[in-house]
Amino acid sequence: CRKAYFEHPDYVPLLHRAYALWDELSAAAGRRLFERVGLLMAGGPESELIAGVRRAATEHRLSIEDVPHGELASRFPGFAFPTNFDVLYEPGAGLLYVEDCVRAQIEQAEKRGAELRFREAVRWWWADEGQVVVETDRGRYVASRLVLTAGSWAGRLLSELDLPLRVVRKAQLWFATDSSHYAFGRCPTYAFEIDTGFFYGFPALEPGVLKIAEHTGGRTVADPLRLDRELHDLDMAPVRAFIGRHMPGVRPQVVRHSVCMYTMTPDQHFVIDRHPQHAHVVFACGFSGHGFKFAPVVGEALADLAMTGRTELPIGFLGVNRPALKAGDT
Repeated sequence: CRKAYFEHPDYVPLLHRAYALWDELSAAAGRRLFERVGLLMAGGPESELIAGVRRAATEHRLSIEDVPHGELASRFPGFAFPTNFDVLYEPGAGLLYVEDCVRAQIEQAEKRGAELRFREAVRWWWADEGQVVVETDRGRYVASRLVLTAGSWAGRLLSELDLPLRVVRKAQLWFATDSSHYAFGRCPTYAFEIDTGFFYGFPALEPGVLKIAEHTGGRTVADPLRLDRELHDLDMAPVRAFIGRHMPGVRPQVVRHSVCMYTMTPDQHFVIDRHPQHAHVVFACGFSGHGFKFAPVVGEALADLAMTGRTELPIGFLGVNRPALKAGDT
């Protein structure tokens, strides 16, 4: 979780609200969901990461620290930085315990009367005047409104909109270390933009093991139901090279992995809007690998749109009619 959002400054007001909602959820769940361990960011002065963070911090008066190179070895001893890199630090950033967050959201939804259905595949949906119908492999549901958040299946379930969505396969890797430099409480989260890609990671949340992954790249997934979950040399090579250059205390052996999917838009911004043909259908998709931190505020925006047709949250720049989503404008 971070507020100095290099992707676009317009996300920052949504992040202010998301931070508050994560804290509310944590209090309701009775357990910590968000650890503010800080975020270390490194890259060339003109890189998308560094330039974007500075822009967002300036526009929204966010607290970002320029770390002098003379302090890097003592403050962040687990990392190696080229002399031509700028290094920034956001003290209020951190990490979310994703599985605990999802579990807490489910628990709070159930307490408020939600009926949950798991392992039930949606076949199709349709809408007419005043109602929507969702057909699954177990039955049919009729309601006055529909909220559609179908992840990697959004392109199929919103096919009539012809959205330029591309699903890509992403490998998440865990590596071993004997160094205390990466221990939780001593090491922040981190992001590097280098000549071979964008890499990020977390402190060791279990003894001697930490997650490091590449945010850029990824092979196109033709069918999300047939996602290749095996680990390949091509998954490991870029991350190992990054570790070799910038994290000397981490061993290059992968101790475990998982595979997920990003659903990309051409401009890598979300799509959150009412359906152009059905005012009582709202949807969110195309989170492009950076959406989870926004989950509670996206939910709030969708609830507003579904119930009242409008929201006070500033999501206009994420609308379905923006030029980047039009055919031929990629």
